[in-house]
Amino acid sequence: MYGEIALFSGNGNPQLAQEISQALAVPLCPADVFKFSNQNIFCRLKTSVRGKDVFIIQPVANSYDENGVLASVNDNLMELLIMIDTAKRDSAGRITAVVPYYGYGRTDKKDQPRVPITARLVADMISTAGANRFLTLDLHAGQIQGFFNIQVDEITAFYLLSDYVRKKHIPNAVVISGDIGATKRSRNFAQNLDLPLAIIEKRRVQQKDGSKAEVLNVIGEVKGKNCIIFDDEIDTAGTVAQAMVFLKEEGALDIYACVTHGVFSGPAVQRLQEAPVKEVVATNTVALPPHKRFPKLTQLSVAPLLAEVIRRVHLGISVGELFNE
Repeated sequence: MYGEIALFSGNGNPQLAQEISQALAVPLCPADVFKFSNQNIFCRLKTSVRGKDVFIIQPVANSYDENGVLASVNDNLMELLIMIDTAKRDSAGRITAVVPYYGYGRTDKKDQPRVPITARLVADMISTAGANRFLTLDLHAGQIQGFFNIQVDEITAFYLLSDYVRKKHIPNAVVISGDIGATKRSRNFAQNLDLPLAIIEKRRVQQKDGSKAEVLNVIGEVKGKNCIIFDDEIDTAGTVAQAMVFLKEEGALDIYACVTHGVFSGPAVQRLQEAPVKEVVATNTVALPPHKRFPKLTQLSVAPLLAEVIRRVHLGISVGELFNE
């Protein structure tokens, strides 16, 4: 058995950490985590964690402070590593890295010559820093679990999202997979909601002038139906916005997008505001500043889910049973 829970938050998503703290009825431990003028990151724990069960909450994603200053994905990754190292050097009993969003997760394989597998590199860095366990939500690819040499709990917001959609009672609905690669995830979502599935296929075709153009095709029926696009994340929203326009052209009625991670990089917000979508549903794994919030966005909190998983990990209770009940 380890000592009592010691809950810490980096600067990546302090609001989510506070919500987890409230759901657990365990206060966040105080810590100083900041940058010196030379941009070096410094961490100092204000309470001893010797022998304690430490949980460090820090998504690896861009974030903004209260003044609107950007902290990059790399800043937040380094914060996580330094906080883990700090807890290890203070003789923590066990250290769990709670990473709601796993940055670099899309670089999970060598899909072209002379490229890295950065998802594996980040996993090695977290382990080397001193983490004993890793807790995350909805990895982009399941094989990333195997990149770690420490225990991994990958939980899912699948049921949180499907319950929300079910309560909306959307009539004559169909679940849409935005591309062939996301078909399995979308099929499971459709099955859970007892809805049909349609798949958007992207194909590169040769034109007469020798150039190639991208053509969309839909496998399944969408005409006269309300469409629910389901995926793990929206990043720049280029693909999903294009899919929304295509579905409208194919005769779809209302269009919804439902994802775990609302990253909303670059032009994403503008694209989604201009797209023919009725509602975008995402969780709060990634902290969104005011300028990335828009009227069509609904955010669901994963804090109660993460709090319950942290409780189960601390007590040595099965995490899998939480999703089998």
